[in-house]
Amino acid sequence: MLDGHLLVDAHVHPARLPTLKPAWHDWAHNFGDSGVLERVYDADGAIVPERYVALLDDEHVDIALLLCEYSPKVTGVQPIEDLLPLVKHDPQRLRPIANVNPHLHYPIADELARQLDLGAVALKIHPVHGGFAANDRALYPAYELCRQRGVPVVVHCGTSTFPGSTNSYADPILLDEVLRDFPTLNVVLAHGGRGWWYDAAAFLALSRDTVWIELSGLPPRRLPEYYARHNFARLARKFIFGTDWPGVPGVAANAAAVARLCPDDEVAGLVLGGNAMRVYRL
Repeated sequence: MLDGHLLVDAHVHPARLPTLKPAWHDWAHNFGDSGVLERVYDADGAIVPERYVALLDDEHVDIALLLCEYSPKVTGVQPIEDLLPLVKHDPQRLRPIANVNPHLHYPIADELARQLDLGAVALKIHPVHGGFAANDRALYPAYELCRQRGVPVVVHCGTSTFPGSTNSYADPILLDEVLRDFPTLNVVLAHGGRGWWYDAAAFLALSRDTVWIELSGLPPRRLPEYYARHNFARLARKFIFGTDWPGVPGVAANAAAVARLCPDDEVAGLVLGGNAMRVYRL
């Protein structure tokens, strides 16, 4: 709990270090706290569950959503199986999120079903790193399965500086057809349109009940600037807190800074945990 509010970090990358490319290591050290990495990882580059849970205690995090990723050309492959020891250690607090890539997984719905059956509470797609568009019809069977099971789709919606990224695939306009064809599907815009698309992300969130803005990778103090063309108090009700850990200097500090931007205590509670509890059905 943080200042009386449930705290959910909806965007965490607890990957095994040997599975990652050098650019990921550079990113984690440039934007995060290298001391934290040394604290939670063992000599083989795997997170020690007890150490990680202790870190969450220190950062007042009640629930963390853990991301895997299948992007071999950009960051590498971090399979969902690498998350399972963490989840097994504290299954109520640590929840995995599935990831599929249409270039790697076929039939894509079968792979998604496998990951959901392992306990995943959502599907994340990473068009920028995976090299595909969010409206690629190859993804539609996965979207349909998410609709059937009532789980949200998280879409990377922001620029990436990792070598090999295709930033044009982060454009929220590519989701317009998906939102039309799956009108009841909750869609979470990870990174909230970072780079060139803040207005488009905000418009989608404000115009559709099923679209949410997830704040990972965004400096809290700049959020009013990024969304200056919109009613910030209204838009804040659609925010979901996330950090992009380990690429963040401190989870609790970020959460407190976000809460201070909220128009009132009710909205702060929604942003820090309430919206995530609803959307991810935690």
